[in-house]
Amino acid sequence: MPTTHTIEVRIPSASYNVEIGTDLLATVGERLTPHLKAKTKVFVVSSPQILRLQGAKLLSGFATPPAVLEVLAGEQHKRLSTLERLCEELAQQGADRDSILIAFGGGVLGDMTGFLAAIYMRGVRYIQIPTTALAQIDSSVGGKTGANLAAGKNLVGAFHHPLAVFADVDTLATLPPAELRAGLMESIKAGVIRDRELFDYLERYAAEVLRGEPEALMHVIAASVQMKATVVANDERETGERMLLNLGHTLGHAIEAATEYKQLLHGEAIAWGMLAATHIAQNRSMVTSAQAERIANVIRTYGPLKPFTADAEELVALTAKDKKNRSGTRSFVLPVGIGDATVVRDVTEAELLEATRALKYSDDLAEANA
Repeated sequence: MPTTHTIEVRIPSASYNVEIGTDLLATVGERLTPHLKAKTKVFVVSSPQILRLQGAKLLSGFATPPAVLEVLAGEQHKRLSTLERLCEELAQQGADRDSILIAFGGGVLGDMTGFLAAIYMRGVRYIQIPTTALAQIDSSVGGKTGANLAAGKNLVGAFHHPLAVFADVDTLATLPPAELRAGLMESIKAGVIRDRELFDYLERYAAEVLRGEPEALMHVIAASVQMKATVVANDERETGERMLLNLGHTLGHAIEAATEYKQLLHGEAIAWGMLAATHIAQNRSMVTSAQAERIANVIRTYGPLKPFTADAEELVALTAKDKKNRSGTRSFVLPVGIGDATVVRDVTEAELLEATRALKYSDDLAEANA
């Protein structure tokens, strides 16, 4: 077995380990053996692209090859219609309550497979094998699953935790540089809200991390997962502390919706959202100018931030539809220094509009096309 970092996730409803290391894919079959009965059926849910790049290595580790269900990549396929098709395929292939699903891919695929596991026969077991930086750092851990509606992102879903998470850092070597950088925005978020040492590491060792050096990536991923595991243990159902994990996401999700998920990667949208949140926090004197500048500089170091086309008023209006809002009140996460954050519910539309306009995302677009 290769050397790994093991992070324990321990909450009242579930306990599981997140294994982070290199050369893990070929060992998943062996690691899954303790969870299998004599006739347990295993199903890998993945995209054609991931299967072409990494499928042979994963499947070779099983004595009996799992069945494979394919899902096209992209947010536009993260819909209930896709889940209905997958449920029908599982039923046709004899999947029962002892079956195990394997989510093999990025965050979209992991969210959908987790939701599929939550609803098929009222709940079956699954494991996460995230293959993108964003999924390894954030979305594969914590039990949130979901699908999108036309009205917004992740508006249907369930809390359903995996049996285990296997994050093979080797899979990140196949990512385009923009995908790696976008995923690392979730680590910056983790550092800003709860882990100053991680933020300092990202600031100091940016070159090594962005080169994809395995040791640096494992350090960042492990620290990010540890932070999230601690928060989830304290607040599994997102009634309090866990909401802090949404720094940058209120405006980020609005940007994704306004651009129809076509202009930016998820992490790129979150980066813009974090800049807006930091701007508001600075205006409220919750962070100093020096702290705000450090946060912005690290975000831009892991960019460059991709410009996008959207109307500021529309973005503000879309934040009112965010699923984290309560009783019509907008919930917003703001940094309080570096390594600390808080949830506020009094950010006004005027504040948010000013912060959104201050991003100058359209000006950047004009310059890029000049």
